Amino acid sequence: MATNTSPATPLAPPRPTRITAAETPKAALTSPITVGAVIIAILYFGREMFIPIAIAVLLSFVLGPLVDLLRRLNLGRIVAVGISVVLTLGIVAALATLIGVQVADLARDVPRYRGTIERKVEGLRRSGLGQVTDYVANIGRAIHQAGNGGEAADKPAPSAAGPERQPVLVEVKERQPGPIETASALLSPTLQPLATTGIVFVVLLFILMQREDLRDRMIRLAGSSDLHRTTVAMDDAARRLSRYFVMQLALNAAFGLFTGIGLYLIGVPNPVLWGIFSALMRFVPYAGAFLSALFPLALAAAVDPGWSTVIATAILFLVLEPLTGQIVEPMLYGHSTGLSPFAVLVSALFWTWLWGPVGLLLSTPLTVCLVVLGRHVDRLEFLDVLFGDRPALTPVENFYQRILADDPEEVQEHADLILQECSLSAYYDEVVMKGLELAARDAARGVLTPEQKNDIRASLAGLIDELAERADETPEPGASAARRLVTGGSGGEPACGREPIVPDAPPPEAMPEPWGREGAVLCIAGRGFVDGAAARILAQLLARRGIGTRVVAFSEVARANVEAFEPGPARMVCIISLAISGEPTHLRRLVARLKKRMPRLPIAVGLWRADDEILGDAAQQAALGADTHVVSLRSAVEAVLAMARDDAAPLSAGERSLAQPG
Repeated sequence: MATNTSPATPLAPPRPTRITAAETPKAALTSPITVGAVIIAILYFGREMFIPIAIAVLLSFVLGPLVDLLRRLNLGRIVAVGISVVLTLGIVAALATLIGVQVADLARDVPRYRGTIERKVEGLRRSGLGQVTDYVANIGRAIHQAGNGGEAADKPAPSAAGPERQPVLVEVKERQPGPIETASALLSPTLQPLATTGIVFVVLLFILMQREDLRDRMIRLAGSSDLHRTTVAMDDAARRLSRYFVMQLALNAAFGLFTGIGLYLIGVPNPVLWGIFSALMRFVPYAGAFLSALFPLALAAAVDPGWSTVIATAILFLVLEPLTGQIVEPMLYGHSTGLSPFAVLVSALFWTWLWGPVGLLLSTPLTVCLVVLGRHVDRLEFLDVLFGDRPALTPVENFYQRILADDPEEVQEHADLILQECSLSAYYDEVVMKGLELAARDAARGVLTPEQKNDIRASLAGLIDELAERADETPEPGASAARRLVTGGSGGEPACGREPIVPDAPPPEAMPEPWGREGAVLCIAGRGFVDGAAARILAQLLARRGIGTRVVAFSEVARANVEAFEPGPARMVCIISLAISGEPTHLRRLVARLKKRMPRLPIAVGLWRADDEILGDAAQQAALGADTHVVSLRSAVEAVLAMARDDAAPLSAGERSLAQPG
């Protein structure tokens, strides 16, 4: 059903406050599996008690805003809670009365509908479908007769020795029930629902009256070491749950109202009953939309000798359900409950097994509550990971996992999806380069095989070639699929920037002529296995800004080959390295070799994965011998553009002096 299957949610902030759990004595720690099994057993065997409590808790989220509104009108807590509970009880009683009256009216008209159904069945039998029906009926009759014949053959023949004994007829008369038994038979079906309703409203009354006290106890259980953070998190979770449940209840009620009006105009009997039924069924995931239309369609077929009423009813549901699920719900609360589709299905099966049909109706709201708790409480974080609609991996981790799995198609699909919300250069800088850092770290730990390194290099080469023609510009807003991927359905900011990394860069045609020649900037790869891909990415971004580039492999500037290396029209050197072990010493030697071979060229070193003390220590940076140190593609592009401006300024001044007379 559309209500429960969509991925963005208003229930949690993009980066929710996480609560550290309170200290727990070590003696109380037990196996999580044992604890889970005990909790499930308690919920199963105590369902008669827990079902009313669960309904009361959900109703408290719905009535919380009403109580707060009445409190702001200077009404006392007891009065505000009493009015809210009495109003809710009146609505429930009115709905129950309407349902009872409608069901009784429908039961009286069933014999009248039987004739219409029989005539339609007879019409179907006369058509081509009737031959199939008769054939199946004949097969069943033959099987039945064969079975009776076999039984008759097995029975012994009656003896002719004596007269056949006639059976004696015995008539059993039941005792007429007394007044007490009659009243008990009539009231017993309603006693259980009435008792459950009474328990629900008693618990609801106490929850609303003791709301602050219950919150304080939850804070003490969840984490009291930081009262401010914990209080803010609990209030935020309760507020978001209240807003979500109120909107969902209002939306489903409106759906039921319009369904009832449509069925009334079409001429389907008991439209009030089916409107209420449709509103309730929208709480049921997946099957709810089908069930809400099934019974009205069957009734429409029973009351109309033709098929026009059935067709009109089907059109009503085919229009209302997509309109509500695909247009209205995204406008109200982001289209999603915050649960993954798999979690919706599993929760429906679990709660139905645990609590029956009531559990099916409560499955999605209860699981939403658990997911919200998981987003705010450390110990319950696994609930958010298992059932939430946010990806378990970050975009950077997703990217690395795909290139590690040697799946170029998925790498490209991942890039296309994120690039709907991010600029190309920001995607390179904030996703790809960070993913390459993870690869460099794994390579330093020795966990990557030579085959995996070759696969990663091949996937990266394919991705860079695919993105070579893509423009580096700000994408159009509104790509909801990409937003769900890069934010995890939270509705927050994307994982990488929308603007290009250097938005104020001069246009390519404004670049000085020496810097536009091929090979003006030498992008030299370090000795790491992904440094070549990083150098190609930097060269691609510089080329988009009108700077001529040349990618140089590490082998070309190795100790044995550096003397034969030809720099060509180079104006600057950029060394890109993402490896970890031994990099400062290795890069110091490489810089020394390049300065000896090209003494007049400025050198920028990009050292992504070095230790923090090296990146932050000016003395150790100076020991590398480079003119500039960069730690991102943004800073590397900015360094090259700055060098191009500085290099062009004196030339322009010289040209102006030569142009002056005398």
